[in-house]
Formats: sequence, C-alpha cells, structure tokens
Amino acid sequence: MFVLSVDLHIKPENVESFIAKAVENAADSRKEPGCRQFDVLVDPEDRTKVMLYEVYLDERAFDAHQQTAHFKKYLADAVPLLASRKRHVWKRAAP
Repeated sequence: MFVLSVDLHIKPENVESFIAKAVENAADSRKEPGCRQFDVLVDPEDRTKVMLYEVYLDERAFDAHQQTAHFKKYLADAVPLLASRKRHVWKRAAP
C-alpha cells in the first residue's frame, strides 16, 4: 500500500475554482485500477486549507497515476491556484 497526504493552502480568491478542479481530479483518480481511495478534505474553519488523502495499491500505481492525462491537467490548471503545497508519504506502522 502507498499512502500520500497533500496539505494545500489555496489563494483565497481561488478557493471555489481550485476545489472544483481537485474534486474532478479525485473522481478521475478513483477510476484508476491502482487507486484505492482519493479524498479531497476541506478544513471547516478555513476553506483555504485542503488536504488530499490518497491510497494506492503500491508505489507503481502512484507512479502510473502521475502519468495520467487528468493528473497532468490538474497540475497545469489547479496547482497555480495554490499558495502552498506539501506532500507527505505515509507507511503503515505494522503489516
């Protein structure tokens, strides 16, 4: 299993546009054979703070995800709307 969280801070003027693009990317990602879960989570206190929670079968499935047309479109169209983006890979504590 390969788990990734991405902490995002959206520029305030871009919140609605970014969330729409992120939700679209997540829906497309969930259709990939190696994607087990992809959630877009919004801080209820501050809509400029978003976390992506992604679970893939393995690292190869994540690598394949990064080669998809929808991910490349997300990078080109949505990432410029952000103030910051920090990715973090997680590993299960026990098998």
